[in-house]
Amino acid sequence: MDWVAQTGIGHSKESHKGPDMNNGNRERLKTPLIRENGRHRAASWDEALDRVADGFRSQVEKRGPRTFGMFSCSKTTNELNYVAQKFVRSVIGTNNIDSCNRT
Repeated sequence: MDWVAQTGIGHSKESHKGPDMNNGNRERLKTPLIRENGRHRAASWDEALDRVADGFRSQVEKRGPRTFGMFSCSKTTNELNYVAQKFVRSVIGTNNIDSCNRT
C-alpha cells in the first residue's frame, strides 16, 4: 500500500506531501544553513540545533515563557502533536499551543 492510500488525505500520488516529498530534487538542502553577517553558511546539525536552543532559552529568560507560542497542525499525526505540546509545556513552560483543527 502506498503512502497516499495509508493516509487517506486525498492527495494524488504526484502532488502528495509526505516524508519523501523532495528527496529527488538536486537542489534540496542537505545540511542546515546559519545566517551570519547577512549571508548563509552551511553548518552541522549540532551547531544549528544548539543555536535554536540558545535562541529559545535566551528569549524565555529575557521575556518569560508566555511570550513563546506554538501552532500545530491537525493534518499531522497525533504523536507529533503530542510531542509539540509536551515540548511547549515541559521545556518552554507555557500552555501557548494551538492548532487549526477547529476550523
